[in-house]
Amino acid sequence: MPEDYEVELTQLANGHAVDSRIYPDLQQMFDDARAEGLMPTISSSYRTADKQQQILDDKLAAYENEGNSYEDAKELAEAWVAIPGTSEHQLGIAVDITSADREAQSPDVIWEWLEKHCCEYGFIVRYPEEKSDITGVINEPWHFRYVGREAAEEITKQGVCLEEYLGRTEH
Repeated sequence: MPEDYEVELTQLANGHAVDSRIYPDLQQMFDDARAEGLMPTISSSYRTADKQQQILDDKLAAYENEGNSYEDAKELAEAWVAIPGTSEHQLGIAVDITSADREAQSPDVIWEWLEKHCCEYGFIVRYPEEKSDITGVINEPWHFRYVGREAAEEITKQGVCLEEYLGRTEH
């Protein structure tokens, strides 16, 4: 990601922010999910490079505190947290979605609905379980990336991940 990359953000009511270009489709997706009785909420959205580094450092420290060597802790942390400059959250076009009330509604119910319908709003499940060997990222059913409606529909129809769609399958 270029160091001078800037994104025009729309602030959301829950304190999160997204690229202004994705906001209308994101809002419609949430409105439609709520109309189906679901309770989605965003748990993570736009992040600065500094925030991404803090998340990575915290995860690395947690693994070291569990007794892992620095090298092992770094490898484990980087399997869960993107290195700053490589996170889609820094672009403002990715959101992590969960349940607003985990006791009343499992996130799995929301993710199942979103997996079926997110492409209608221009989003894809970015890191599907069956594509981990291609994406290089573990299964993240909560992580949705905006790619636009046409691309999202095609990616979903073909059953491919973004790397396959773009022809970048070498990990």
